[in-house]
Amino acid sequence: MSAEEVTAYIEAQPEPKRSTLLAVRATILEIEPGLEQVIAWKTPQFKFNGKYCVGFAAFKNHLTFSPQSAAVMEAHATQLADYEVSKSSFQFAVDKPLPKALLESLIKARLVELG
Repeated sequence: MSAEEVTAYIEAQPEPKRSTLLAVRATILEIEPGLEQVIAWKTPQFKFNGKYCVGFAAFKNHLTFSPQSAAVMEAHATQLADYEVSKSSFQFAVDKPLPKALLESLIKARLVELG
């Protein structure tokens, strides 16, 4: 699995999902350029030292982002108050990329957790 497959997943999405996911992926890789892009669970995921770090997915009426960690989600509950959250992911609008500061905080926390 590779970055090309992640690109294919994103390019298969209708607008505005496509542009939003492209922006989120660019921000993720800007924050941590060393992350490996893969497809797992039929969705784009980003691995760090062979371990799943973060991922996202497109659904009919929303997008989701997951730091792959309930503990990271709990630690960011205040920052995620405006999103619909589950145990290890949250939903965001199809036409509004996630703020860089939020992504950076989630990614950095997950990287610390992964060691």
